[in-house]
Formats: sequence, structure tokens, C-alpha cells
Amino acid sequence: MINPKSKAGGTRVTRERLTPGRVTSEAVSMADESGLEALSMRGLATRLGVEAMSLYNHVPNKESLIDAMVDHVTGEITLPRTDRAWRPQMRQRAVSALGVLMRHPWAAMPMLSRMNTGPHMLTYTDRTQGCLLAAGFSHQGADWARHLMDSHIYGFALQELHFPIRPEDYASMAAGFLPMIPARSYPHLRGLAETIISRKYNGRNSFEFGMEIILDGLARTINRVGKSTLAR
Repeated sequence: MINPKSKAGGTRVTRERLTPGRVTSEAVSMADESGLEALSMRGLATRLGVEAMSLYNHVPNKESLIDAMVDHVTGEITLPRTDRAWRPQMRQRAVSALGVLMRHPWAAMPMLSRMNTGPHMLTYTDRTQGCLLAAGFSHQGADWARHLMDSHIYGFALQELHFPIRPEDYASMAAGFLPMIPARSYPHLRGLAETIISRKYNGRNSFEFGMEIILDGLARTINRVGKSTLAR
């Protein structure tokens, strides 16, 4: 859009056209930088170089904007395919989803706490359901399996994002905790702390470890056709 007012010397100011997609993308960037709590319609309008009322031509309110933001970042998750082996597809889906949640630290809670029905979220859910159905699950079983995997994804992401100790500080923090965990009272915790201090173990949780256990269990369930409500 061209600003009808010209600067001195006759140079016209070119302003990028405002669209729902641009509003949403800029809101995502704003939340990535400062958190969802810092997002306001007025602040977003200032960032976009428009009047706040202009935003309401593209999004009805802040709640609708957050829904659009959630759907926007969901579109970054790699979709599972129904014509490929289900287990690698579910593993790839999980790793991709975790990556998205770590890139957008504000997104996990609105994904969990809102009814998200945007096109990207519906496609993501539909393709996951379809991949699990093709693997041999019933609709009920596929739904349960999807929620089980999502519990691990969201839970791991929230713990990583909010854990009070930085990974590079684990060893030094463990050393500081030693006086609080005498070997006579807490032998197993003491052993764990000493293992971390000696750097034989870095103290970090493994997302892949948990996901493989879940996938192993789901694979065994599929193989028990007729013995589980998860199978047809």
C-alpha cells in the first residue's frame, strides 16, 4: 500500500499491506521474543506501524489472534504419512513437534488449554489419526495412542522450558546439593549426584528414551490383535 502523503523531496513511503497472515506472523515473532503475556493488540499495531483499530479488520480480538498463532506454529510440524511405516512416522512427528514447542516457548500452554480448530491443527490431527488407523489401531485406540504420545511431547517440552537449572550447570549444582543428601540417609540420590558431578552422566532427560518406550508399548499392543480395545 502506498502512503498518499509524501516525504520532503517527493519520496513516497511504501508500507507492506496488512493481511491476517502478516498480523499472525508478526504476533508469533513478538511472542517468541517476549512471551505471550507481553502480547497486546496495541503493541502489535505499533510493531506493524498501524493504528490499533486497523488490526480488528483482520482479527476480531486477542483470543482469536492467539488461536491463529497456535494454528500458525502447528503448521511447522512435519505431518505423518499414512502410506509409510507408522513407527518412524510417529517418531518423526514427535521430534518435529518438540522442536516447534522449543522454538516457540509460549505455544505449549495454549495448545493444551484451548480448543484449537484451525486448518493446520485439524490436518495435523487427522493425519496422525490416519497413520495410526493404517497401522491397525481402531479409532478409539488411535485416539488414545495419539494422546499418550502428546502427553510425553508436551510434558517434556514444559519441563525443559521451565526447569530452574540450566543444563550446563547440572554438575556444579549437584556438587552444591551434596551436603543436603548424606549417603547414609539418601544413598541412591547421593549416587546419582556423584555420577553427575563426575560427568559420567550429564543429568539431562532423554526425549528419545521415553518416546521409544511408548512406541515399543504401542507396537506390542498392535501385535495383540483381538486382545486389546486398541486394536480392531
